[in-house]
Amino acid sequence: MRQTKIVVTRYGGPEVITVAEQECPAPMPGEVRVKVLAAGVSLPDVLAREGVHPETPRVPYTPGWDLVGIVDHKGRGGSGLELGQTVAAMPISGCYAQYVYLPQRKCIPVPVGLDPAEAVAVVLNYTTAYQMLNRSAKVKPGQRVLIHGASGGVGTALLQLGRLAGVEMYGTCSAQATEVVRNLGATPIDYRNADFVQEIRRRTGDGVDAVFDGIGGDNLGRSREALREGGRVVVYGFQAKLQGGRMVSGAPSGRHPIRESAVLGWYILRNWFLPGHKSMVPYSIQWMMRLKPAWFRHDLLTLFALLQQKKIRPLIAQRLPLGQARYAHELLGSGGVIGKIVLIPNG
Repeated sequence: MRQTKIVVTRYGGPEVITVAEQECPAPMPGEVRVKVLAAGVSLPDVLAREGVHPETPRVPYTPGWDLVGIVDHKGRGGSGLELGQTVAAMPISGCYAQYVYLPQRKCIPVPVGLDPAEAVAVVLNYTTAYQMLNRSAKVKPGQRVLIHGASGGVGTALLQLGRLAGVEMYGTCSAQATEVVRNLGATPIDYRNADFVQEIRRRTGDGVDAVFDGIGGDNLGRSREALREGGRVVVYGFQAKLQGGRMVSGAPSGRHPIRESAVLGWYILRNWFLPGHKSMVPYSIQWMMRLKPAWFRHDLLTLFALLQQKKIRPLIAQRLPLGQARYAHELLGSGGVIGKIVLIPNG
């Protein structure tokens, strides 16, 4: 039995993404083989391809943080999962493939009847949003929040969950996405044609209680300015380092998994010495999953229940066959994607 999978052959642009075939062996003891129904495409995949994400594997590797699929084959010694059962997982790499091998303990059951593309959007994007809202920012009903990149995968998740939590929301986005952001319950701010700090001050008077910033760089200082006294910036990315889906001009090529995290750490450290009672805290879903695996499982199951009850509805930007992984990266890199891009490996 053979399978198709995507392989990144070297660090660089979308052109480094190739399609390969390999044998599908039986799973090892304690493992399951999962037939992938949906694999998410996300900014961390692009950053890893460029060699700068903290979780960047060594080349050659298969990208893909999150998946939803069916248990296809079980190794010896496993229990708790059944053949044909739908599961979700976030192995951080390897999901751009028709089949993935996973430890049984890493698989989380998916309720029957959910759309795999919507379910996989919940794994990374909605869990990130849920944990930042509830565990990092600890937002309460009636408080104000600012969401950068409000029309993207994590942004639209934050909007839907923020509306459920009863918070007042503002979201930076492109002019084309303002209607989407408004329909999801937030006041849109066109970041190309307006100063978001001035807009927040004009609309609120004293600022917001929390800012969710996946952009990083100098944007963090601006996000801090948008806070009221006692507010908090939750830092979860460094999208500012990309232009058109590529690292900014002049950045060295190759694998640099620590560099950008160190830069973010410097911004957060520097915040300690600035006047005003405003905090800046990092969020990392992979470290939250490793340090608090019970939280990750609990929060994902909570979100699956909300999806089942139709209280959340992930926006799917594109459903693409596995062979179009390169196009998916080009699309994501071009900007303006509303919601989540999903690969359908066995469609």
